[in-house]
Amino acid sequence: MDALNSVLDSIAAVIWGPFVLIPLLLGTGIYMTVRLGGLQFLRTGSALHLGLIRRSDKGASGDVSQYRALATALAATVGTGNIAGVATAIALGGPGAIFWMWVSGIFGMALKYSESFLAVRFRQVDAKGGRNGGPQYYLQKGIRGPLGFVLAWAFTIFTIFASFGIGNMVQGNSIAETMTANFSIPTWATGLVLAALTFVVLIGGVQSISRAAAGIVPFMIVFFIAAQLWILLVHIGDVPAAFATIFMDAFTGSAAAGGFTGAAVIAAIQFGLARGLFSNESGMGSAAIAAGAAQTSHPVRQGLVSMTQTFIDTIILVTMTALVIVVTDAYTFIDDAGDALTGVNLTSAAFSEGLPGEWGGWIVAISLIMFASTTLWGWSYYGERAIERAVGTRAITPFRLVWVVMAYVGCTIPLATVWTLADIMNGLMVIPNLIGILILSNLVARETKSYLKFDPKLRASQEEIDRAFVNDPGYQSWRTAEQEMDTRAIEVRARLKQR
Repeated sequence: MDALNSVLDSIAAVIWGPFVLIPLLLGTGIYMTVRLGGLQFLRTGSALHLGLIRRSDKGASGDVSQYRALATALAATVGTGNIAGVATAIALGGPGAIFWMWVSGIFGMALKYSESFLAVRFRQVDAKGGRNGGPQYYLQKGIRGPLGFVLAWAFTIFTIFASFGIGNMVQGNSIAETMTANFSIPTWATGLVLAALTFVVLIGGVQSISRAAAGIVPFMIVFFIAAQLWILLVHIGDVPAAFATIFMDAFTGSAAAGGFTGAAVIAAIQFGLARGLFSNESGMGSAAIAAGAAQTSHPVRQGLVSMTQTFIDTIILVTMTALVIVVTDAYTFIDDAGDALTGVNLTSAAFSEGLPGEWGGWIVAISLIMFASTTLWGWSYYGERAIERAVGTRAITPFRLVWVVMAYVGCTIPLATVWTLADIMNGLMVIPNLIGILILSNLVARETKSYLKFDPKLRASQEEIDRAFVNDPGYQSWRTAEQEMDTRAIEVRARLKQR
């Protein structure tokens, strides 16, 4: 087993190292930012208003509102990476790593937009009348021939394996360890409760998952941010210095301090970009699967709403967690063995330092439990859509049952090997998706610029959009397909009710 773990660690280090995914993701993000005219800098405000205030496009086709699709994607993305991942980046790369996490988030927004646009642009109806979209569809439908077929199936297979790793057992294990450490609850008991809750959420499919996400995600984010704001207000005088430290260390490296051993500039770049990309999943194609079910009057609109997920995850949540760790100097603390803190222990130490009594550790524990639970539910939808693409709708119910069982298993077994396998599969998901985005970049750029020229504030109704693009072949092709899918969905659901 040690030999296997060593081999897997080496493979993961290469995939997530400075010569494969980091330049590929960052390079593609920069390229798409240029092709799309820097839309993440110009349209984020309008996209946030559409996704969080208006929440839906009235009369649009799809299964769930734009807000619920965003909440489902946030549920899957905002997880242990926002608590432990930020701390790990700082522990290994110094405070300067946060600057490079911001870089990954800013350019990752262009990737998240592109993959979500394509998911809606090339989605289809399944055998139960639901909308399906994501790289497993748009890679094959958008890229004709053997290349598209290979890319789509590679993504599908990698997603199935990755979902059971990082999306299921790793999350369950994090919850169980937190419950044991903070509340002395045995892992088997946590496993039973988590499995039962997961069964209840999953049994209703995307509607149930999106309802749970829509209800829990806003609460858990506000809860976590409120605690962070308290700490930052208490240390308000130290916040400017914390920002200065992040910016300076990003280009000069970090000096050793306390238990922190210091870090070179290359470490700040490597760990900042890697943890940032891992946290927001931009370019991975996972959030595009949730976007494919959204009710939207144009693919551009859902692409922009989905793009805000990366903004919320990396620019807001990551920044606040990082500031808490820096202003409290927690990254310089040592544990009882004399070692520097890292991961969730570092974040817990920062919150404990910044909040009175035992509140800090409890808040981190409760937040991690909520974040990991919703990640497990959100990723179940990603895995389900992938297994459906591979086998068909008959596999959905068996998949859900296996998912529930594996959630219990994840709570009760060591997961070192599973962690590494999950890292590898997550990385492998990125490669076919980014190749597809690059090949389809002309389509994405052309239709995006056309729509935003007409409706820069994202306020047009479905009727206004139909009139404006009556002579646009790309939009007419998509709109015709949507209307056909609406008819087919009604027919399918009517047949299912008769059985």
